[in-house]
Parts: sequence; C-alpha cells; structure tokens
Amino acid sequence: MRVLYAKERTPRLLVAFALINFSGIVSTFYQNTAGQFFSSGHTNNWAVLVCTSRFWFNYRHVANSLSVYRSVKRLGIPDSHIVLMLADDMACNHRNPKPATVFSHKNMELNVYGDDVEVDYRGYEVTVENFLRVLTGRLPSSTPRSKRLLSDDRSNILIYLTGHGGNGFLKFQDSEEISNVELADAFEQMWQKRRYNELLFIIDTCQGASMYERFYSPNIMALASSQVGEDSLSHQPDLAIGVHLMDRYTFYLLEFLEDIHPASKANMNDLFKVCPKSQCVSTPGHRTDLFQRDPGSVLITDFFGSVRKVEITTEVVNLTDPIEQVDESPANGEAREEMYSYVDQLPVSEIIHQKPKQKDWHPPDGFILGLWTLILLVFFKTYGVKHLKHIF
Repeated sequence: MRVLYAKERTPRLLVAFALINFSGIVSTFYQNTAGQFFSSGHTNNWAVLVCTSRFWFNYRHVANSLSVYRSVKRLGIPDSHIVLMLADDMACNHRNPKPATVFSHKNMELNVYGDDVEVDYRGYEVTVENFLRVLTGRLPSSTPRSKRLLSDDRSNILIYLTGHGGNGFLKFQDSEEISNVELADAFEQMWQKRRYNELLFIIDTCQGASMYERFYSPNIMALASSQVGEDSLSHQPDLAIGVHLMDRYTFYLLEFLEDIHPASKANMNDLFKVCPKSQCVSTPGHRTDLFQRDPGSVLITDFFGSVRKVEITTEVVNLTDPIEQVDESPANGEAREEMYSYVDQLPVSEIIHQKPKQKDWHPPDGFILGLWTLILLVFFKTYGVKHLKHIF
C-alpha cells in the first residue's frame, strides 16, 4: 500500500511544482511589462513650441512650429499642456492666397494650421524674456494658466525652437537674441526647481548644434538640424506664395511623425536617423551624454505623446456578473414631483425681426459750408461786390 501511495503522490508533486514555476514565470512577465510601461518615470507631458521669426519671407518657420504642434496634439498632448509661441500670423497675412491656412507641402494637402489652433504668445509677445520666464516659471501673478508651463519633477518636456541663428545664438524678432549660455542656465534653473523629469530639446536653425554645447543639467537630450559652421536649408518652394513652405529638417521630422501612433514602439535612435545629410544637405546632430537612459529604450511617445495611466494587476476581474437594477420608483405609490423647470428663453424671433431704431437726422459733412457758399454766390450775382460791406 505504501508503494502505491508513493506512486500516486509523485504526479501530484510534479503538477504542483509545475504550477509554482508557471506562476513565477507569469509574475516575472507582469513585472517586466510594468517596467516597460513605467520605465520613463513620468506622469505627464508638456510641449513648448517657439517660432522666433516675423515677416512673410519667414513663412517656413511658422509652418515648422505648427507641424510639430499638430503632431503632438494628434499623439495625445492637450492644448492645456502646450505653450505655442508664434512671432507672426501667416494664416491671416494679406499675402496669403488661401487665408486661414498654412501648408507644409506644395501639393497643398496638409494644412498644419487646422481649425483649432490655440496660440498662447503671438506677435511681439514672443521675446527672449517671456520665453525664459515660461521655462523658469517666473511669470507675473496675473498671467493666465494657458500661458504657463505648469510642469513638475514627473514631467517630460519637449522644447522645439525654429528661426534664424548663428554660432551660439538664436534671434528673436530680428531685434534680440538668446545665447546658448542663457538657455543652458535656464534649463539648470528648471532642474533645480524640479520642473522636469526628462527634457527633449530640438532646434531647427543655422549652426543649431552650437545651442546645446553649453548644456550641463541632467536628463537632457538635444537634437539640432545642423552642425557649427553649417546652414539649415529650406525646402518645398511654392511659386504661388513666393516663399519656401518649410525647412528641410522639420519637413522630414513631420514625415516621420506622421507614421507614429500612440502605441508605437519607435525610439529615439529612429529619430536620430530622420534626416540624413543626403536629404538635409546639412549634418544633423544630437547629444545624449547628459541623458541617463539609453536612447534605444526611450520611446518617441515619451515626449511627443501623452502618458497613459495604466494599472497592471494579476487579479481576475469577473465582468459577467449581472448588473443590479436600482429601483427608482417612488415610495408608497406617490407620484414623483417635477424637480426641473425650463427658463424663459430669449425672444429670438422678435429680436431678429424687430425694426431698427430711427436715428436722429444730422446734415452730412460739408452741408453747412456748401449752403453758405450758395448764399454768397446768389448775393454776389444779385447785388455785386459793392454791397459786400453790409454782410461784414
């Protein structure tokens, strides 16, 4: 009997051992999956998009900013988390043959202006001072929330700049400039004040790589459209408008982002290959030595998309239980009293069809002067100049 009992117990032990191993494998799988979801450690996303150029011939710089704006909105970042600064309004410029539109391609298929653009800083509000105040949070108390960067130490921030620049500076409005030292110090203030978790800096301008050379704050990844000594070239000339529609680097960046969706697994190494020298003519650059994570593990949506709150659990949730119906019938058979009532509406029909109020009549301009001139002419015709002394 003991031999038979041992033979019967052995398969049970093997099954139990297999179940324990399987549960361990499942637990490890869920832990790895959770690690993939929360590897970046951020809980919210922000974007600061800045076009620093005015005037019609800089149409492409406005199109650059609006292209990135359209992409981050499509991938889930709401307008409440986007600070958009446009130095000029090309959509309403009198030279624009198609008002209320800004196109990124000469085939006029993609209107990056859209129908729901929210510009936070426009025209002469786009200054170096306002830009630095937005980054560091040193804004007057009267500044509305829509013009503030309300980030914290769990925020991933995308900062995109486009305009005219040179070795170590970027021009604002053709009247002032920000240096790479000022920009680096602003990022350091943000880090000291715990205003970001990770920061992605992208700049499309001539000699753009010079703008991130002085960065020294942690968790910053930077990309530029050109190296020091190189120009960032324009793209897509349009004969009807008479200007170029976009810059080369941002054009291919937009083309890349159009294939990205919220669940995309594309990473930063893919972004580094967006515009090779054969397409951009200039040499794009990037800097990752300050960034703590491997760029290959950083998803594009960590900066261009909005974080999704996902809770992973190993518990089984039964979704087939019947839903209990709540009895809302009145007690004791009493009729339910009407709790709501309609407010008297405006008499719209009367307002539309009412006759306009009669305005008081006033003589038109020059009427009195003309009347006196007519009197004088009749007087001269009748009595001559010799009787003029009787008037004065």
